[in-house]
Amino acid sequence: MKYSTLTAALLCLLFSHLARAEPYQVVTEEWAPYNYQANNQLTGMSTEIIRAIMALTGDNFEVLLVPSMRTSRTLRTRPKTIMYSMFRTAEREPLYKWVGPLVEESIYPYQLANTSQPITSLEQLLRAPQITTRHAGLVPDMLQSLGFNNLDKSAANSHQLYRMLLAGRTDIIIGDTAAGVAYYSRELNIPAGTLRQIPLELYRSPLYIAFSLDSDDELLAAWANALAQLRQSGELERIQRRYEQPIGQ
Repeated sequence: MKYSTLTAALLCLLFSHLARAEPYQVVTEEWAPYNYQANNQLTGMSTEIIRAIMALTGDNFEVLLVPSMRTSRTLRTRPKTIMYSMFRTAEREPLYKWVGPLVEESIYPYQLANTSQPITSLEQLLRAPQITTRHAGLVPDMLQSLGFNNLDKSAANSHQLYRMLLAGRTDIIIGDTAAGVAYYSRELNIPAGTLRQIPLELYRSPLYIAFSLDSDDELLAAWANALAQLRQSGELERIQRRYEQPIGQ
């Protein structure tokens, strides 16, 4: 083999190895209690699960908390990217590879428990003067698809949702799962019995880990196997239980 041919072959092998060796990056957004920052540390139910998975697989990927509007774009555009926690919807199904579920959650509306006009039906909810939700994301999109024309999408984050409700600036909020409502109730010192869950399940879906389409199937299999081990050992349930404490009785 000529020297130049050998050199070219070695360079091809080197570049191929470097391409395969490009490190994976894990991204997530601020969405308590699943993934959020506390005391300058990334924590949360899903964050603990991801770290437990990597402890079993031996992976040590960088985990970044990025703004909500950037997470999905990063997953679509950056090679070898992993994102959690994501609702696995029909529209998203072909866009990514999936491992999960981590947990299955539901979205309900909430109002103050002492309201003089408790909502009990979907018809009442659709006719309510105002329902406040976050300014963007799956929840407001889902509500619009269900025919809600009374949405106030002025809340920049979940904290603002609850503050608006408590201050009387809105009568109904929709934005978080039951675990999320429990978390923000503790975070904002909302007394037990202050909030009333309106008995209308508007959305139910499992939360998954999403992988960019170029992710190696061997990696997905290893993560799926690690998640199954956590579920079988009871560790998954123990992690979830720490974050799903009721609002208070």
